[in-house]
Amino acid sequence: MATQKEKIEKQTESTSFFCIVNDAFRIWARRSSIILGSAWAFAIAVLIVAIWGATGSTFHFSDTWQLVINTGTTIVTFLMVFLIQNTQNRDAKATHLKLDEIIRAVGDARNELVDLENFSEDDLKKLEQQFKRIRAKAELDGGSNGDAPVEPTAASRKP
Repeated sequence: MATQKEKIEKQTESTSFFCIVNDAFRIWARRSSIILGSAWAFAIAVLIVAIWGATGSTFHFSDTWQLVINTGTTIVTFLMVFLIQNTQNRDAKATHLKLDEIIRAVGDARNELVDLENFSEDDLKKLEQQFKRIRAKAELDGGSNGDAPVEPTAASRKP
């Protein structure tokens, strides 16, 4: 039977391994997103497709020739999904934290909006209706803070 101390040491080892892997993936994903989001990466992808297309007649447009590009794009797409999701999650979290800090720092702001991303759909709908009422009232009052109300552009108006 393992002692409490041995259990804690084993849990610490597994936690530290997870943290190391998580940090390594975070760093790799960030660097990869910078590189793969560049114009050079796009140009290389276009070049690969052009070379693949140009070699079609050499390989008589065979099934294997088509399988090469299909397999390659499938693998790249599969891996990019995780890379993009990781980057988006980090960016969204950073944005939420920045907005939370702004809400917390502004004196008249409602601090209950700090964790808005954790609200239920019903709560979000109620809040959306509340903001619509606030906007309508502000438009009637000519702007609640003395500013003129913001007019929607022609492109954003619904027909």
